[in-house]
Amino acid sequence: MPTYAYEALNSAGKSQKGTIEATSSEEAIQRIKSQGFFPTSVREQKVKGDLDAGKAGTVRTSKKKGKGLSISIGRVGLKKLTTFTRQLSTLQDAGLPLLRSLQILESQQRPGQLKTILSGVCEDVESGSTLSDAFSKQPKAFDRLYCKMVNAGEIGGVLDVILQRLADFMEKGQRLRRRIKGALIYPIAVILIATAIVTGIMYYVIPKFQEIFNDFDVALPKLTIFLIDASRWVAGNNPGQNIPGAIWIMFSPVLVFIFLKLIRKTGPGRAVTDVIRTKIPGLGTLVRKTSIARFTRTLGTLISAGVPILEAILITRDTSGNYVYEKALTKVHDSIREGETFAAPLRESKVCDAIVVNMIDVGEETGDLDVMLMKIADNYDEEVDVAVQGLLSLLEPAMVVVLGSIVGGIVLALFLPLVSMIESVSQAKV
Repeated sequence: MPTYAYEALNSAGKSQKGTIEATSSEEAIQRIKSQGFFPTSVREQKVKGDLDAGKAGTVRTSKKKGKGLSISIGRVGLKKLTTFTRQLSTLQDAGLPLLRSLQILESQQRPGQLKTILSGVCEDVESGSTLSDAFSKQPKAFDRLYCKMVNAGEIGGVLDVILQRLADFMEKGQRLRRRIKGALIYPIAVILIATAIVTGIMYYVIPKFQEIFNDFDVALPKLTIFLIDASRWVAGNNPGQNIPGAIWIMFSPVLVFIFLKLIRKTGPGRAVTDVIRTKIPGLGTLVRKTSIARFTRTLGTLISAGVPILEAILITRDTSGNYVYEKALTKVHDSIREGETFAAPLRESKVCDAIVVNMIDVGEETGDLDVMLMKIADNYDEEVDVAVQGLLSLLEPAMVVVLGSIVGGIVLALFLPLVSMIESVSQAKV
């Protein structure tokens, strides 16, 4: 009879390890549960001969699949991962063996990072690893949240359902990001085009007017002098200036982006920037609502998948993407570990609206916390749409005022000296 090595949590939440004999992994899981443990990992132990055969088989497989060389950089795209997850869920629901399902999906992938990763997953599963363990070895595609949900699906025997929930979760996250990015394309494009036009005017047009002003020897107003100085800086005509200002303007978005990335690499820098983001008028509301929608959907999905609540909160905290909510979820985790409620520390942190805290409180009382969290996430997805539209309604008139002021200032600075020139010419004729 096969022997299975397992890791499980006891009633106190402490980790336990051991072995058990059973005819299948499902029977092993049931026996572990009958002992009062909650299994988190169950895998069959191989005898030496099987291991050698498995290694030989792995070598043969890798030779078959080593026909092409694939260099992978970065992470697998979320869209590709979502499609793979939904397809795997469909194949599992149809009753295909797991290894066969993975091989089918691997064979239909185009050469690239995901194909290489799935090839490695197939080899690991074929050698006896669980799917969640095989996924955990590929962090460029499968993060901690993904692996924990798959592990819960394996333990509960509902892998197809969990994969379906994962695909839904990722698709909703994608839709939320697309809505925000799509809404910001217009103002960003306007700002970039306007900056390019103003830079061109400063580089090519203003120097021509400066030559005219010099020929007529007209006393220039302070506004015109400021504009000419700015034009010299943009064109790089100031004494001792090595780099034209136009170069700085061109690369300033990249430099700002790199600077913010470096700051956020440090703990204090990340904390400060996240706090500032939540306090900016207009943008802060959007950041808060997006963060609430994200952490409630993540936590609700994990709890509904059967992941223990303490572990689910830690995973949610690590994937929330915002220091303010990470700190709040840490307090929630500590509160639940000490036998207190979820809602109390969240209410004290004041990072969520009262309605969110009250709904979570009701979910705790009724035992439907996962359902309530998903309702909060759906509601806040809609509120994010409203917040995006509100932000755009503020940005559009602000852009009109700023751009109008810049253009009006340039026109006024150029035409004030022209008026003085016309007056001086008229007086000379008289």
